[in-house]
Amino acid sequence: MPAPDSRGADSGLGVDDALFRPVRSGNAFEDTVERLLQAVRLGVIAPGESLPPERELAARLSVSRDTVRDAIRSLADAGYLVARRGRYGGTFVRDEAEIASASVADAAGIADRRDRSRAEIDDVLDLREILELGAVRAAAGRALSAIERETLWSRLLETAASGVTDYRRIDSRLHLTLGELSGIPSLLPLLVESRSRVNALLDEIPLLERNLQHSNEQHERIVQAILRGDPDAAATAMAEHLAGSASLLRGFLA
Repeated sequence: MPAPDSRGADSGLGVDDALFRPVRSGNAFEDTVERLLQAVRLGVIAPGESLPPERELAARLSVSRDTVRDAIRSLADAGYLVARRGRYGGTFVRDEAEIASASVADAAGIADRRDRSRAEIDDVLDLREILELGAVRAAAGRALSAIERETLWSRLLETAASGVTDYRRIDSRLHLTLGELSGIPSLLPLLVESRSRVNALLDEIPLLERNLQHSNEQHERIVQAILRGDPDAAATAMAEHLAGSASLLRGFLA
């Protein structure tokens, strides 16, 4: 890390170490984004101050430098960080003047993301986990018909091929198809309501290309587990998938 005086007298080594501890390998990108956002929003790295070098962040978080670089680029695109060149260059937390000079829509979006309570976000995400883990376990435990199997695979391919503009909609359809395949009719209305609440949160954070690629890989593992009739593997893959989304939502909104 930079010398203590670059963080200010009150930064606290214990807090710093807690934020930059190793992340979970299953969702390295999403967890790295969450940790960096926490450091910014808790004031451990104050507006106008620089992030530690990529090499140091990668070592402390136990991720690759590519992962750190992608996380920093995503947060810069979202308006939280800015890169500066030159002798004193690096990646800096945007200060209030820089945020004010951004577009009105971007500045308002950054402010709005701070209005959600942690309890509200936890309620949405905890319910989602219960419902969707149960749905994929049930779907993997059923003998799916040829039409059901074909539909599931088609939904997977559609999601993987979708672009940023329509990703939320098509991703939602895949997740709701998993609910349909559970064979539990009364579960589907609960999943629809849950997904609506999740999407309301997702609409408040930026779509990150690296996260979409990772999500598509996780979707394939979930679908493959269901198609081979493995409830434990399906639930494990879904749990990892949901944890990645939860890391981003809590990072940006909580």
